[in-house]
Amino acid sequence: MIRPQSQSFTRRDTSVIGRWWWTIDRWSLAIISIMIGIGVLLSFAASPPVADRLNLGTFFFVKRHILMVPPTLFVLFTISLMSPLQIRRLATLVYIAGVILLVMTLWTGTEIKGARRWVSIGGATIQASEFIKPVFAVMVAWMLAEKYRDRHFPGVLISLFLLGILVVLLLLQPDLGMTLVIVSTWIAQLFIAGMPILWMGILGGCGILGLCGAYFLFPHVARRIDQFLDPVSGDPRHDLYQINQSLEAFMNGGLFGKGPGEGTVKKHVPDAHSDFVFSVAGEEFGLILCLILVILFAFIVLRSLVRATNENSLFITIATSGLAIQFGLQAFVNMASTLHLIPTKGMTMPFISYGGSSMLALGMGMGMILALTRRRHGISQVL
Repeated sequence: MIRPQSQSFTRRDTSVIGRWWWTIDRWSLAIISIMIGIGVLLSFAASPPVADRLNLGTFFFVKRHILMVPPTLFVLFTISLMSPLQIRRLATLVYIAGVILLVMTLWTGTEIKGARRWVSIGGATIQASEFIKPVFAVMVAWMLAEKYRDRHFPGVLISLFLLGILVVLLLLQPDLGMTLVIVSTWIAQLFIAGMPILWMGILGGCGILGLCGAYFLFPHVARRIDQFLDPVSGDPRHDLYQINQSLEAFMNGGLFGKGPGEGTVKKHVPDAHSDFVFSVAGEEFGLILCLILVILFAFIVLRSLVRATNENSLFITIATSGLAIQFGLQAFVNMASTLHLIPTKGMTMPFISYGGSSMLALGMGMGMILALTRRRHGISQVL
């Protein structure tokens, strides 16, 4: 009797999908899938009241969030198939396109809450900085790896030039939060590449001076820092409204939460579906879900860093580390802002918050991590 062949992948499967399945980090892929699923769940919990207030239809944001899941998974899967060389080429193209879009944003971008961060192309609203963030980490890794291969190659200066372009364009929007994430990633990658401690100290001092300059140059930055250091100085009905509502939501949620759909913070906070989705999770599902989210984010970051250190390619080590640090910083900024541990900063929670540009860009970044950490043989040390 002839037995039907198994439809599952075997280690002898030499197809593109088969090789991908047996070389990919399946643990990270599974955790990313779980986070996307939690994001859909919290979209049902947080979005309807926001959509109703805007007269967009109860499930307007839910539908748009779900519609972004297939493209995100497609981007993640497609990029995870690429080789390190293809990742570098993709990063170069996206960086150039991203800079062009950032320039366009300054002239034709939509102004929201005093900032121009979104540009409309073909009816779609795009936040270019979200896409340029992951590819910048890859570009820096490339330059630093080339510097290691040829000590006369000006890799650090080129990376500084690439950084300078982004910092200028982002501060003109202005978007200090994104600027801090990108600069912090760059400094971390320099440290991983072996930059002397003296230079790291100088860069740290420059970073502190930059923050002081932002305090005096940007009124909204000064206001948020003042409110954080002295909450009494802010107007509780306006300046601190969302933070107060967020903290109250965590207190009401307790350990197990009030139950799905029973929360009230989403009825009062305008950004409950995006920047403050963590508070919705805390109120309706309690501390348990919040800790689960923290563990999931920590798992992705730590596992990516561990796999990066096990690579024999300096480029892969620096690029993967930079992408993982970016991912962790974004999650930290969102959660810390919601808990009032740092001055408020509008930044989405990776794969959880509503936001099309953020979802696609995160799919790109995670796809790059999965591609770079695939099990390979014969890659040169400084590729």
